Amino acid sequence: MKVKRWIGLLCVLVMAASIVAACSSGQTETTTPKDQTKQETTTQTDSTKTDAATTDTTKTDTGKGDAKETPRNETLYINGLQWGAPTNFNLLSGNPAFPINYGNSREIIYETLFMINELNGDLEPLLGKRYEWNGDLTLHIDLNKDAKWSDGKPFTSDDVVYTYKLGKKYDINWSSYWTYIEDVVADGPNGVNIKLNKDNANKLTVLDSIEIIPMLPKHVWEEIEKKANNDLATIRKEVNADPIGSGPYKIYFYNDQKITVVRDDNYWGKALFGKLPAPKYITHVVYKDNAAGDLAFKSGQVDVSQQFIPQVWNMWKGGAPIKTYLKDAPYYVPGSMPSIFFNLSKKGLENADVRRAIAMSIDYKKISDLAMSGYSAAMKPSITLNSDAEAKYVDQSAIAALQWTTDVEGANALLDKIGAKKGKDGIRVLNGTRLGPYEIECPYGWSDWNASLEIVAQSAKAIGIEIRTKFPEAPVWTNDLQTGKFDIIMNTPAGSVSPSQPWNRAHDIMYSKGVAPLGEMAFWNWGRYKNDQADALIEKIPTVTDEAQLKSLYTDLTKIWLTDIPSIPLMYRPWVFHTVNESVWKGFPVEGDGSNIPPQIAIDGAGIRALYQIHN
Repeated sequence: MKVKRWIGLLCVLVMAASIVAACSSGQTETTTPKDQTKQETTTQTDSTKTDAATTDTTKTDTGKGDAKETPRNETLYINGLQWGAPTNFNLLSGNPAFPINYGNSREIIYETLFMINELNGDLEPLLGKRYEWNGDLTLHIDLNKDAKWSDGKPFTSDDVVYTYKLGKKYDINWSSYWTYIEDVVADGPNGVNIKLNKDNANKLTVLDSIEIIPMLPKHVWEEIEKKANNDLATIRKEVNADPIGSGPYKIYFYNDQKITVVRDDNYWGKALFGKLPAPKYITHVVYKDNAAGDLAFKSGQVDVSQQFIPQVWNMWKGGAPIKTYLKDAPYYVPGSMPSIFFNLSKKGLENADVRRAIAMSIDYKKISDLAMSGYSAAMKPSITLNSDAEAKYVDQSAIAALQWTTDVEGANALLDKIGAKKGKDGIRVLNGTRLGPYEIECPYGWSDWNASLEIVAQSAKAIGIEIRTKFPEAPVWTNDLQTGKFDIIMNTPAGSVSPSQPWNRAHDIMYSKGVAPLGEMAFWNWGRYKNDQADALIEKIPTVTDEAQLKSLYTDLTKIWLTDIPSIPLMYRPWVFHTVNESVWKGFPVEGDGSNIPPQIAIDGAGIRALYQIHN
């Protein structure tokens, strides 16, 4: 059960960032995004061709109610989160449609207790007013007494307890948190105590839970459970076409071409935010591919785009009112570090100096420019992102001497120093082992990753190491990753922005306890790296709240990683591609505006605050 729950936890953490991960072009789920960098040529469908200044007049007989017109100046259009017709709005189904999808459209209908702010990692109040640790094993949360469900019933501690315990009762998105939680109990009608498992007291992942688990109304879902005889398979068939939530919007209309929500003018949060959100409606149009979505965005039919747009600066050439959060490159705030992992059982690759030489050979700027359209900042290797939210955890001056940069001459000198001599074919031999050919692997069709690995292979050739790219179908790659059937493989370690970062990333890369041996399924530490000191630090960090002590622990852990190099980050990817067109709506957050509103596409976490700032 513990292994199963770890799988669930990893899925939870990845899902919050899945909207920016390189996805398989053969993906079958309809509510998750397509390969963000795959450029397709199909033209836009007629149903989404509207003038930026006109009214949306799409009509159909399917979906919820009539396809009533929504005035353009009252409707915020977004794209990039929904890639097929919605099937349900049921959080327990495993694959609900926008805006119910787990971890990337929080706060629109089903709110969380707190809102994560990507810029600084802070948890901002929402359904929860404040939280504090009572000792080492209890997290106390005071709830907002003003909070109500959209049917007018009060939001109380019973709803919080009920929602958490659904994850204990059924195998659903937030079940994994019960690995670390002993119990969740009410402390009066407006207070909750989350009691940690004393044998596995991970404070960081419990903090994750209060910003990602969507709160459900007990009085509604108890009836759904009863009707289904508490059978999860039956519960998952519930369409939940008119969900009762606590958020500022309700489902207004949907069909196979779009989903529209309408503002709840009785929204309790008016007391918290001081007013209602500016858009009366939010519509997500279901585009066939990136090309269609990009065309609609450029023409002003879409206001907020979460799609990967190659060379985004071309969008605003000629004076179009299109903006990214950062005015200049890399344009987007970093959110994850897709990396390559070494199979440490492979001869040659088990040598840390060989791994360092490969790291020094890689042309990271070329990866950013060619694979990521320049959206990745200069690489500063660490287990932390080079962002305000994470870099604060590590003493940057203490790790500087161990960090590498692109230095082909230095990499060759290092290999010469350890006695790796070039053969007649230019490939080095170390202690009788030829350094190559090694296969480097990621799924076929993940174009940014494919391009990155081609650059890694080319870079390694310049230092006498032979690397060949391998691009299998995604299921083969997944099996190879988990069983250790690889030489070098690409994956994103714990890609979400959350209170448990960078701990989760370090765990994915380095933690050896509980990892299956080669040939069996491993769900983290795919290269089977082992370092007892690293394990001890990874176990210690979640128990510590003192900031100075945390910084010391993370710095020590980063030094170990920089010395042993079990993985190499290739790029920084955004959590979401927050790109806005201000033809209709103006005032979206940008760096330096003083708002502290993160670029979370106006519908997720603390990014929801943008809805109260924008205007026509």
